[in-house]
Amino acid sequence: MHLKLTESRLPFASVLLIAPFFLWGTAMVAMKGVLPHTTPLFMAGVRLLPAGILVLGAAMAMGRPQPKGWAAWLWISLFALIDGSLFQGFLAEGLVRTGAGLGSVMIDSQPLAVALMSSWLFGERIGLWGWLGLMFGVLGISLIGLPDDLIVNLFSGFTSDSRTGGFPNPPLPTPDALFQSGEWLMLLAALSMAVGTVAIRYVCRHADPVSATGWHMIIGGIPLFALSAGLEAGQWTDISLSGWISLSYATIFGSAIAYGLFFYFASSGNLTSLSALTFLTPVFALLFGSLILSEVLSPIQWTGVSLTLVSIYLVNQREKLEQLFQKSTAKESHLSESEKVLETAQSVPVPMKESEL
Repeated sequence: MHLKLTESRLPFASVLLIAPFFLWGTAMVAMKGVLPHTTPLFMAGVRLLPAGILVLGAAMAMGRPQPKGWAAWLWISLFALIDGSLFQGFLAEGLVRTGAGLGSVMIDSQPLAVALMSSWLFGERIGLWGWLGLMFGVLGISLIGLPDDLIVNLFSGFTSDSRTGGFPNPPLPTPDALFQSGEWLMLLAALSMAVGTVAIRYVCRHADPVSATGWHMIIGGIPLFALSAGLEAGQWTDISLSGWISLSYATIFGSAIAYGLFFYFASSGNLTSLSALTFLTPVFALLFGSLILSEVLSPIQWTGVSLTLVSIYLVNQREKLEQLFQKSTAKESHLSESEKVLETAQSVPVPMKESEL
């Protein structure tokens, strides 16, 4: 992965690269207990606007340049609408209406959309190994997030139907039922994050990535608080001290630090490789829940974790794997040609003189 930070020789470069996904995963666990005691739009606003103030303050302290000109503010506003208001709003509302497992699967499938847009807009090569890795990633987070009973039933239904030459044909839910259950909201959240990840490239043509991240969180959080004030009630009355601590962790670490690092990397690195690391988010959430909340991982979930790690390796090492495959193929082709020449030489009769007979 060609990133400015990873090109340096800092010993903690890889840690900083993985940090956003670790922080997102642990923040999801922290928010899990707060959500029943607050409202989704208010929680989304808390995760965004205060975090933006922190990022902007850090950018000013580091002497990062502030946005200038109408083009910079136009791109930042568009970035704020898509990756700020829409993503956080859809995510918070979707968490209320869908299970945590299915929600994490849908939200963390966005690397597929990022890969397609990056290939089309920036000419990033994905290749066979990259697509194979992305497919492994989606399969891995599906095994992690979906209930074990559902996976077993789907597999059993597929095998039983395939013996008779058919495929499982479950009834299709209505669009209204999908929207009410939250699946469409989580899908829209995933697409919003994917578009935001790609949009940062255009934003950084006119503004500093750290300053733009801070401003986009501030601008994106204002509509969420406005909608919460008009549509919701009792946003903070039932939140306990531990709940405020969890929200503070989600705001400072899960938003300010995580998004600051992520969009800094996205402004200069390979978007397909960086976005593929998003598959780590449910892995960290699952492992953190197992360590802190004593949640037990099933064999299917451990299989999903293994596939996810394989996926990240394939995506990030796809160019090296392709080169090794090409060298191996070329070597085998050369050996095959040599064997053919040897066989041809052996099969050609050698003329003999009459005196030798």
